[in-house]
Amino acid sequence: MARSSNVSMAVIRRLPRYYRFLDELLKNGVVRISSNELSSLLGLTASQIRQDLNCFGGFGQQGYGYLVEQLHDEIGKILGLSEITDAILVGAGNLGRAVANHLDFGKRGFRLSAVFDHSPAIIGKTVKDQQVRSMDELEEFCNKHHPKLAVLCIPKGAAAELVDRLKALDIFAFWNFSHYDIGDDDERVIVENVHLGDSLMTLSYRMKHSES
Repeated sequence: MARSSNVSMAVIRRLPRYYRFLDELLKNGVVRISSNELSSLLGLTASQIRQDLNCFGGFGQQGYGYLVEQLHDEIGKILGLSEITDAILVGAGNLGRAVANHLDFGKRGFRLSAVFDHSPAIIGKTVKDQQVRSMDELEEFCNKHHPKLAVLCIPKGAAAELVDRLKALDIFAFWNFSHYDIGDDDERVIVENVHLGDSLMTLSYRMKHSES
């Protein structure tokens, strides 16, 4: 089911959480669940859950609840997880290797098709079944295989130039772990800027203020 242009990003950002919890319920053999039971698991109100799902047409029946497998599959379709998209990883240092090795791209709608780095000490090594390629091979690879997503695990200073280089290769989607904020001044660009330090500082705030 296609996303409505009127659906807020707040709703979109809750969908992966729904999907993850439903996946656990499936593994535990749960067949049916009510919105009240889901709310207790997710820490959201039942009303919020129903409102979120109603943005996509609604699922389940009043007094019956949701079929876990069906809801799991429908949210997966909304998130586009059944359509595998080729991705490349740029930056195979500690962070890049951690992202590649510990994240199942396939379960999230992507296939890691190549890994690139500029360091001679890293080029040629294997990361997640991919031999790290030189950045000199970037244009040739992209022109041949046409990946649509770039995962950026590079220093901030290298990001701006690299983004322009990738856009010239028709890559406009970025999962960005660099400290450079890729803006939305180009309407073609879709980006998730990931700041692990920001998350940790948010946690610090919550801890400190819970003590007062």
